[in-house]
Amino acid sequence: MDLCGNRISTGMDRRAMLQTLAFGFGWTAFNGIAGSAPRLDDPLGSNAGHHAATAKRVIFLYMSGAPSHIDTFDHKPALAGLDGTEYRRNARLLKSPWAFRPRGESGLMISDLFPEVGAHADDLCLLRGMKAGIPAHAQASLQMHTGSFQFVRPSMGAWSVYGLGSGNENLPGFVTINPSGGGGAGIYGSAFLPASYQGTPVALGRNQNTSEALPNIRNQRHGDAVQKRQLTLLRQLERERERQAGRVRDLEGVLEQYELAFRMQAEVPDVVDLGTEDRKTLEMYGIGEGATDGFGRQCLLARRLAEEGVRFIELSAGGWDTHRNMREALAGRCEAVDKPIAGLLADLKQRRMLDDTLVIWGGEFGRTPYAQGDDGRDHNARGFTMWMAGGGVRGGMNYGSTDETGGEAVEGVMDIHDWHATVLHALGLDHEQLTYNHAGRDFRLTDVHGNVHRDIFA
Repeated sequence: MDLCGNRISTGMDRRAMLQTLAFGFGWTAFNGIAGSAPRLDDPLGSNAGHHAATAKRVIFLYMSGAPSHIDTFDHKPALAGLDGTEYRRNARLLKSPWAFRPRGESGLMISDLFPEVGAHADDLCLLRGMKAGIPAHAQASLQMHTGSFQFVRPSMGAWSVYGLGSGNENLPGFVTINPSGGGGAGIYGSAFLPASYQGTPVALGRNQNTSEALPNIRNQRHGDAVQKRQLTLLRQLERERERQAGRVRDLEGVLEQYELAFRMQAEVPDVVDLGTEDRKTLEMYGIGEGATDGFGRQCLLARRLAEEGVRFIELSAGGWDTHRNMREALAGRCEAVDKPIAGLLADLKQRRMLDDTLVIWGGEFGRTPYAQGDDGRDHNARGFTMWMAGGGVRGGMNYGSTDETGGEAVEGVMDIHDWHATVLHALGLDHEQLTYNHAGRDFRLTDVHGNVHRDIFA
């Protein structure tokens, strides 16, 4: 009885049958490695976008823990006269312990906590009408990065690279340095977008050699020659599989990741080696100066990555959750980032990169105008400040405002969906057209919301 006649062609000789079966065993193993995620053709290839862009790249300086806008960039002189008065039951208003001064020719009022950044006031657009959806760190952090605090969604960095690709075929399109804050890997993940769009995390500590930030960048078992032979073999297997069964996009995507990882071995060590910078540049970022060294290294690495074509770069600095001991803690956090951020802005400007690099600063929400205890402020998602610089944004500008005590955004209100739409607009992407079909529906970063705030652009 012929039990196999419908499974193996009777016109196939024994040698051909064994070759086919052997290939099938290899394919089964490799298919397990490849997974089943849908892929796109040349996922990191550079794209033009939907309209003329004002920025080629983004550097997002994420201050995890929510800085107090009232003590940094949102001047509220009325609080001085209201200090100690009742705001609501068991809550009394607290004036800022720090003075605000007019900075630059524009006269933007910026706190003494940021004297170095204040020197760049004429490049800053202060978004004083920001508004978040929820005053809880983990959820607000997820919303700020992905547009949703309820569902797993791609991050803004992933959407940006999905829309525009990378500017360097040998580097990831999205890099996140020292990711922190609630939400875990979700704040830089790609969710249902292909995995090639997710952020590549880099851990970089104070006084750390940047070559240690990516400890696995080198293959410790095989040299370049062997890896090239492996990739050649994988490509041959892919072509044979394509010849027999048609193109398989998930396999193509995995091979692209392998090839990118191989190319990164040659390029990344040079990019992350800050030892090639001169002393003047290191000093400008505060590297080697104690409190500023850690974030200074992040900022300098961000400039180098931007220079090499990385599309979206995020830096993180935690410790802004000042419920108590605010006078000491907030001053310390500002000191650690003030000089490095000013150094980044100055460096980008002198290299003529600030014009097409959108630099963003801010946390997941702000703080209350009333005191928590006698030296702290509670969470406040109803109104806070972020700022942008470069990338076609108007400098020396106040945009929007909170009420007289800083408790709620009342003018130029920009919620997180608006903010996302506006950042994508700077990159030349229409947030309503930037969609991805998943589970039978077209998804976008802004869901069904979002308005571009065009007035902030020059």
